[in-house]
Amino acid sequence: MKPIILPAVTLLAVMFLSASHTGAQEPQDYGVTSPDGRIELTVRAGGDLTYRISLDGEELVSASAIALRLADGTAVGPGAAAVSFRRVDVDDWLEPVVPEKQSRIRDHYSALFLDFEGGWGLDVRAYDDGVAFRFRADGPGPIVVASEEFVVNLVQDPELWFPAEESFLTHSERLYERLPASHVEPGTMAHLPVLASWTGGPKLAITESDLREYPGLYLAGTGTSRLAGVLPAYPAEVEQVNDRTVRVVSREPYIAQISGPRTFPWRVFVVADEDADLIRSTMVWRLAAPLRIDDPSWIRPGQVAWDWWNALNLTDVDFEAGVNTDTYLYFVDFASDHGIEYVILDEGWSDPADLTSLNPDVDLDVLFAHAADRGVGLIPWVVWKSLDDRLDESLDRFEAWGAVGIKVDFMQRDDQPMVEYYWRIAEAAARRHLLVDFHGAYKPAGLRRAYPNVVTREGVRGLEHVKWSPYPTPEHDVTLPFIRMLAGPMDYTPGAMLNATEEQFKPVFNRPMSLGTRVHQMAMYVVYESPLQMLADSPSHYLREAECTAFIVEVPTVWDETLVLEARVSDYLAVARRSGDTWHIGAMTDWESRDMSFDTGFLEAGVWSVEIFRDGRNADRNPQDYQRLVLEMQAGEPLEVHLAPGGGWVARFVRKAERSR
Repeated sequence: MKPIILPAVTLLAVMFLSASHTGAQEPQDYGVTSPDGRIELTVRAGGDLTYRISLDGEELVSASAIALRLADGTAVGPGAAAVSFRRVDVDDWLEPVVPEKQSRIRDHYSALFLDFEGGWGLDVRAYDDGVAFRFRADGPGPIVVASEEFVVNLVQDPELWFPAEESFLTHSERLYERLPASHVEPGTMAHLPVLASWTGGPKLAITESDLREYPGLYLAGTGTSRLAGVLPAYPAEVEQVNDRTVRVVSREPYIAQISGPRTFPWRVFVVADEDADLIRSTMVWRLAAPLRIDDPSWIRPGQVAWDWWNALNLTDVDFEAGVNTDTYLYFVDFASDHGIEYVILDEGWSDPADLTSLNPDVDLDVLFAHAADRGVGLIPWVVWKSLDDRLDESLDRFEAWGAVGIKVDFMQRDDQPMVEYYWRIAEAAARRHLLVDFHGAYKPAGLRRAYPNVVTREGVRGLEHVKWSPYPTPEHDVTLPFIRMLAGPMDYTPGAMLNATEEQFKPVFNRPMSLGTRVHQMAMYVVYESPLQMLADSPSHYLREAECTAFIVEVPTVWDETLVLEARVSDYLAVARRSGDTWHIGAMTDWESRDMSFDTGFLEAGVWSVEIFRDGRNADRNPQDYQRLVLEMQAGEPLEVHLAPGGGWVARFVRKAERSR
């Protein structure tokens, strides 16, 4: 059955308000239910302020306490009865400036607004794919938040995918530990999202959205099925350890100092009947603050030739490759010749600690002029602190050079001042029409909706780690789309052309290889969402592997429509995506070989030309083995697909024009 979409005028007519004035005598329940009636979030106010979440009448999260505790001794939540409440139903369509998943997003939810005494409140929403709530301060402040209580009492004892952290100084690039919730040691914390799974039942992803002027949220174990929120306190003293790391030495006895009126970050719970729902979800984006750029038409997603991962290794050239003018001119020419929009100038073009101290081996005037002539945009890499020390001066210089963006690295924190830094950089870059790629970053939490010039970010254990470790593995690769990618685009930096089995693999910093097959890497360009998508390997490798390169550079970085064909967390997935009239399918597996059958009924009726890259017959022992096929098929015909261990499958579908009569 198709959903009923109401026009905006009708929406106003179906919204309804109700109010109730209650004393603070007895606790009272206030429920909000998803439009399809399946998911319910119930808030109990009047005693301890608690929430609980159920799906089809079965609890996923039992009564769990939430509260804000202020430095002046005020506790927001405990004992607070609702003095009024109202309900609103919303059904609308939103159009992202940068549509990494789809070009139109339905925003359909039921909302509850609770008002407490003292100018505080709680906003609650229920969607068909999850629920969320946030505190609200209606008064002016100032407000000093000493702590926030956020508890998640998971019913029974679900298995978790838990990216455990060692401290608040982190790149958010952890592996996912799989263990029952009760087995997480007390105090062991993880960055978000965290995923819970019930045997034979649903999954629940926990994260946040609209994070601004407030610290990021972590979840810690308790030795039971109860998880507890942890937030980094406000820095009191910091120490610059080296050119890229600024460590917090001591902290204040509070987590945030803010003013009102304002809303606090959404606490988000994505409810998934099936694993594919985690890939489909756009809840984090829908809950985020709306667009803050008056005219975002200049924002142009695209692909990027990247220098650092491949250590600037070039062959068959008549100059010494390295951080120098000739090498970067070569990268620019490679990008232009292959229709690649951008080139990163990573570490080395300047002193990382001083952006005014330029490398004499890189003639930036010549380089930017040549890039402009060839239609390629350059994106300089910077360390966050060096940029912040001379922010306006540096960004003005980049703008004058003709840079199209900046890659900002090594923030490694998400306390309140650092979260504010992200917003400040996004706004300052937008004023100069600069894209932003955050590395050394925390997970996406809604910034990209307000500032879509923040086209991607890291905060993921990506391909760079194979330069020094045996990770990421194919199993990790097929875990990320269900958890990390649920929060937003991820700059994993795919594209390795040297591919190895577990037995063959060695971490080699200056000549890196990937784990899994060649087509496993190629499929990432369809499966992984990043509107600024890297080609991580050397131009020399891409030139030698011309067939693969020709396919990769034609894969879009944003999509009009996304369908999930097959999906199981940490095992496999297959995703179909449409850009204009062209469809792509990407499939990936862990170290287990797989056979899949795809129904192509989503294609428009007619004959389609299909270009396929699949694992070769011997890809299990030579992961660089692949086969390229070009065939014609009718829409609706099934596709039989075999994936080698650590393998992949990727295809492009172009509809053939009808013959004229």
